[in-house]
Amino acid sequence: MAVKKTVPKKTPQSPITVAAALKKAAARAVADVKPASASAGVGVGDAAPSFSLPDETGTAVSSGSLAGRPYVLYFYPKDDTPGCTQEACDFRDHLLAFNAQKVRVLGVSPDEPKRHAKFKEKYGLTFTLLSDTEKTLIQAYGIWVKKLNYGREYMGVQRSTYLIDKQGKVARVWSGVRVAGHVAAVLATLS
Repeated sequence: MAVKKTVPKKTPQSPITVAAALKKAAARAVADVKPASASAGVGVGDAAPSFSLPDETGTAVSSGSLAGRPYVLYFYPKDDTPGCTQEACDFRDHLLAFNAQKVRVLGVSPDEPKRHAKFKEKYGLTFTLLSDTEKTLIQAYGIWVKKLNYGREYMGVQRSTYLIDKQGKVARVWSGVRVAGHVAAVLATLS
Protein backbone atom coordinates (compact mmCIF):
# COMPACT_ATOMS: atom_id res chain seq x y z
CA MET A 1 0.00 0.00 0.00
CA ALA A 2 1.44 3.38 -1.04
CA VAL A 3 1.43 6.25 1.40
CA LYS A 4 0.21 9.47 -0.10
CA LYS A 5 2.22 12.53 0.91
CA THR A 6 0.51 15.82 1.28
CA VAL A 7 2.59 18.83 0.44
CA PRO A 8 1.51 22.07 2.03
CA LYS A 9 0.44 24.68 -0.46
CA LYS A 10 2.80 27.63 -0.78
CA THR A 11 1.10 30.98 -0.66
CA PRO A 12 2.70 34.10 -2.07
CA GLN A 13 3.99 36.52 0.51
CA SER A 14 1.82 39.51 1.12
CA PRO A 15 3.32 42.99 0.67
CA ILE A 16 3.13 43.43 4.44
CA THR A 17 5.24 40.28 4.99
CA VAL A 18 7.80 41.41 2.40
CA ALA A 19 7.99 44.89 3.93
CA ALA A 20 8.45 43.37 7.38
CA ALA A 21 11.23 41.11 6.07
CA LEU A 22 12.99 44.10 4.49
CA LYS A 23 12.65 46.06 7.72
CA LYS A 24 14.18 43.14 9.67
CA ALA A 25 17.07 42.86 7.18
CA ALA A 26 17.81 46.59 7.50
CA ALA A 27 17.71 46.32 11.30
CA ARG A 28 20.18 43.40 11.18
CA ALA A 29 22.51 45.40 8.92
CA VAL A 30 22.44 48.31 11.37
CA ALA A 31 22.79 45.91 14.31
CA ASP A 32 26.19 44.77 13.04
CA VAL A 33 27.57 48.20 13.98
CA LYS A 34 29.00 47.75 17.44
CA PRO A 35 30.76 50.51 19.31
CA ALA A 36 34.38 49.69 19.98
CA SER A 37 35.27 49.36 23.62
CA ALA A 38 38.66 50.00 25.18
CA SER A 39 39.40 46.27 25.10
CA ALA A 40 38.43 46.00 21.44
CA GLY A 41 41.52 47.86 20.26
CA VAL A 42 40.90 50.75 17.90
CA GLY A 43 37.72 52.78 18.24
CA VAL A 44 35.96 55.73 16.64
CA GLY A 45 38.04 58.90 16.90
CA ASP A 46 41.34 57.04 17.37
CA ALA A 47 44.22 57.50 14.96
CA ALA A 48 44.26 54.56 12.56
CA PRO A 49 47.35 52.39 13.09
CA SER A 50 50.00 53.02 10.47
CA PHE A 51 51.02 50.14 8.24
CA SER A 52 52.97 49.01 5.23
CA LEU A 53 51.80 45.67 3.86
CA PRO A 54 52.25 43.86 0.55
CA ASP A 55 49.29 43.68 -1.81
CA GLU A 56 48.43 40.71 -4.03
CA THR A 57 51.32 41.59 -6.38
CA GLY A 58 53.84 41.94 -3.55
CA THR A 59 53.90 45.75 -3.86
CA ALA A 60 53.93 47.57 -0.53
CA VAL A 61 50.89 49.69 0.29
CA SER A 62 51.24 52.01 3.26
CA SER A 63 48.88 54.12 5.31
CA GLY A 64 51.09 57.07 4.33
CA SER A 65 50.26 56.50 0.65
CA LEU A 66 46.55 56.67 1.56
CA ALA A 67 46.81 59.91 3.56
CA GLY A 68 44.40 62.70 2.66
CA ARG A 69 41.75 60.36 1.27
CA PRO A 70 39.18 58.25 3.12
CA TYR A 71 39.39 54.48 2.85
CA VAL A 72 37.72 51.33 4.08
CA LEU A 73 39.82 48.58 5.65
CA TYR A 74 37.85 45.39 5.92
CA PHE A 75 39.43 42.46 7.74
CA TYR A 76 38.42 38.92 6.93
CA PRO A 77 39.68 35.48 8.02
CA LYS A 78 40.61 33.63 4.82
CA ASP A 79 40.49 33.85 1.03
CA ASP A 80 38.11 31.64 -0.92
CA THR A 81 35.88 30.57 1.96
CA PRO A 82 32.10 31.04 1.69
CA GLY A 83 31.61 34.08 3.94
CA CYS A 84 34.83 35.79 2.89
CA THR A 85 34.07 35.22 -0.78
CA GLN A 86 30.56 36.65 -0.41
CA GLU A 87 31.89 39.73 1.40
CA ALA A 88 34.61 40.29 -1.22
CA CYS A 89 32.09 39.92 -4.06
CA ASP A 90 29.73 42.36 -2.32
CA PHE A 91 32.52 44.95 -2.11
CA ARG A 92 33.38 44.24 -5.77
CA ASP A 93 29.75 44.66 -6.83
CA HIS A 94 29.47 48.01 -5.00
CA LEU A 95 32.92 49.34 -5.85
CA LEU A 96 31.59 51.97 -8.28
CA ALA A 97 29.51 53.45 -5.44
CA PHE A 98 32.59 53.60 -3.19
CA ASN A 99 34.60 55.16 -6.03
CA ALA A 100 31.85 57.75 -6.56
CA GLN A 101 32.28 58.72 -2.89
CA LYS A 102 36.09 58.79 -3.43
CA VAL A 103 36.58 56.05 -0.85
CA ARG A 104 39.16 53.34 -1.52
CA VAL A 105 38.42 49.75 -0.42
CA LEU A 106 41.16 47.47 0.90
CA GLY A 107 40.69 43.93 2.17
CA VAL A 108 43.11 42.54 4.77
CA SER A 109 43.71 38.92 5.81
CA PRO A 110 46.63 36.78 6.99
CA ASP A 111 46.83 35.07 3.58
CA GLU A 112 49.98 35.26 1.44
CA PRO A 113 50.06 37.66 -1.56
CA LYS A 114 50.09 34.69 -3.96
CA ARG A 115 46.84 33.36 -2.47
CA HIS A 116 45.31 36.85 -2.69
CA ALA A 117 46.25 37.00 -6.41
CA LYS A 118 44.47 33.69 -7.09
CA PHE A 119 41.43 34.83 -5.07
CA LYS A 120 41.24 38.12 -6.99
CA GLU A 121 41.53 36.41 -10.34
CA LYS A 122 38.99 33.69 -9.54
CA TYR A 123 36.28 36.19 -8.51
CA GLY A 124 37.22 39.21 -10.63
CA LEU A 125 37.95 41.37 -7.60
CA THR A 126 39.01 44.88 -8.61
CA PHE A 127 40.22 46.31 -5.32
CA THR A 128 43.41 45.83 -3.31
CA LEU A 129 43.94 42.88 -0.97
CA LEU A 130 46.64 43.29 1.67
CA SER A 131 48.61 40.44 3.16
CA ASP A 132 49.17 40.58 6.92
CA THR A 133 50.89 37.22 7.43
CA GLU A 134 52.53 38.40 10.68
CA LYS A 135 49.13 39.72 11.87
CA THR A 136 50.70 43.03 12.94
CA LEU A 137 47.88 45.24 11.63
CA ILE A 138 45.25 42.71 12.68
CA GLN A 139 46.63 42.78 16.23
CA ALA A 140 46.98 46.58 16.18
CA TYR A 141 43.24 46.79 15.53
CA GLY A 142 42.60 44.26 18.33
CA ILE A 143 40.78 41.76 16.14
CA TRP A 144 43.04 38.71 16.53
CA VAL A 145 40.70 36.95 18.93
CA LYS A 146 39.85 33.60 20.45
CA LYS A 147 37.11 31.88 18.47
CA LEU A 148 34.97 28.83 19.11
CA ASN A 149 33.75 26.54 16.33
CA TYR A 150 32.05 23.19 16.99
CA GLY A 151 33.55 23.13 20.49
CA ARG A 152 37.09 23.84 19.27
CA GLU A 153 38.88 26.99 20.44
CA TYR A 154 41.39 28.70 18.18
CA MET A 155 42.75 32.16 17.39
CA GLY A 156 41.48 33.95 14.30
CA VAL A 157 40.46 37.21 12.68
CA GLN A 158 37.23 38.76 13.89
CA ARG A 159 35.49 39.96 10.73
CA SER A 160 35.56 43.75 11.09
CA THR A 161 35.45 46.88 8.96
CA TYR A 162 36.89 50.32 9.63
CA LEU A 163 36.18 53.57 7.80
CA ILE A 164 39.23 55.82 7.98
CA ASP A 165 38.71 59.53 7.28
CA LYS A 166 40.93 61.98 5.37
CA GLN A 167 42.81 62.87 8.55
CA GLY A 168 43.70 59.24 9.27
CA LYS A 169 41.21 58.88 12.12
CA VAL A 170 38.75 56.02 12.56
CA ALA A 171 35.36 57.42 11.56
CA ARG A 172 33.29 54.23 11.90
CA VAL A 173 33.72 50.68 13.21
CA TRP A 174 31.79 47.53 12.38
CA SER A 175 32.94 44.59 14.49
CA GLY A 176 31.73 41.00 14.50
CA VAL A 177 30.33 41.64 11.01
CA ARG A 178 27.55 39.55 9.52
CA VAL A 179 28.16 39.42 5.78
CA ALA A 180 24.55 39.78 4.59
CA GLY A 181 23.76 43.49 4.16
CA HIS A 182 27.10 44.64 5.54
CA VAL A 183 28.47 46.40 2.44
CA ALA A 184 25.17 48.25 2.01
CA ALA A 185 25.41 49.40 5.64
CA VAL A 186 28.95 50.71 5.05
CA LEU A 187 27.81 52.55 1.91
CA ALA A 188 24.85 54.05 3.78
CA THR A 189 27.24 55.85 6.15
CA LEU A 190 28.98 57.56 3.21
CA SER A 191 25.86 59.25 1.87
